[in-house]
Amino acid sequence: MGTWELFILAVGLSMDAFAVSVCKGLSVRKVQVKHALLVGLYFGGFQALMPLIGYLLGRQFQVLITNVDHWIAFVLLSVIGINMIRESRSCPEELNDSFGFRAMLILALATSIDALAVGVTFAFLKVAILPAISFIGVVTFVISICGLLIGNLFGAKLKSKAEIFGGIVLILIGLKILLEHLGVIG
Repeated sequence: MGTWELFILAVGLSMDAFAVSVCKGLSVRKVQVKHALLVGLYFGGFQALMPLIGYLLGRQFQVLITNVDHWIAFVLLSVIGINMIRESRSCPEELNDSFGFRAMLILALATSIDALAVGVTFAFLKVAILPAISFIGVVTFVISICGLLIGNLFGAKLKSKAEIFGGIVLILIGLKILLEHLGVIG
């Protein structure tokens, strides 16, 4: 997986965090620097941690499923993408203006579950995991902060579009992986 593909994947994965950050931005009157750093660190940190966990799990089963790994990557990324598109309709109802540990932990976990599945696909694709997860974490950190600020300024207009975009990106990456392994594209 090249740098450009990894960047597109990181942006696609970060769209859930972006959407929740927009909603968090809606919930506060004035965004403070500590709010931005908390959102960026929680979401970016979990978007980096979860693919690592998925990668480690995927490496355990890699030998058993090498012949169908491209199908697994395609299915996982497509399911994640379809779920993102389906969930693009509303802000989570439990969002409030709290930036406390429990509230942020729950949101960070919820927005990074798809990254766990992507980590599993990384094991099959033989991705250099540490640079990949670092890159995903940094991209999500920046995008989450931007989402918080945008939500505070403009409201929820961009939230559903971001999730739809992220879902489409993940589906297309899964399709590209499948087509490359089937020899349809080089």
